[in-house]
Amino acid sequence: MKALANAGNTMKKQAPDAIDLLDADHLAVHALFEAYRELVRKRAPALQRRALAEEICLELTIHAKLEEELFHPAVREALHDDDLLDEAEDEHGSQREFVAQILATQPQDELYDAKVAVLGEYVERHVRKEREEVFNRVLASRLDLQALGRSITVRREELRAVADALREDALASAMA
Repeated sequence: MKALANAGNTMKKQAPDAIDLLDADHLAVHALFEAYRELVRKRAPALQRRALAEEICLELTIHAKLEEELFHPAVREALHDDDLLDEAEDEHGSQREFVAQILATQPQDELYDAKVAVLGEYVERHVRKEREEVFNRVLASRLDLQALGRSITVRREELRAVADALREDALASAMA
């Protein structure tokens, strides 16, 4: 019995796989949007709302890059379904546009909070679709989600190290 319990503990300590990591991002961003809605409800100062909105934008930018650079190519190869991944990448393009608009707008702008709210709704729909249509199919595939999870973890740290550059890239796309 003890050996079985130890085996279970060993499995729990295994590094999260790619889907666990990406879904953890989804949950974290959801919590950030909830916190933003609370700031709006409490009429928090513009700088406080701006800081949280920028954090949301950074997290979404990093998440999208991880999916586009690592997850989507691996899934595309494993599932042989270009349409599914083309649609997901197109949605990321729309998300980038929302992020750029928010970063290029001042929190005092009367539409600022509305833009963050619209981005939140868009992301929620995207996440729901990704969970239902992509993650379920990937789980049924032979894709090595552990190895992909390790790659995602390494790349995430690299992207966090260049967060300012990511923000500038997002702003530049707003000006284009």
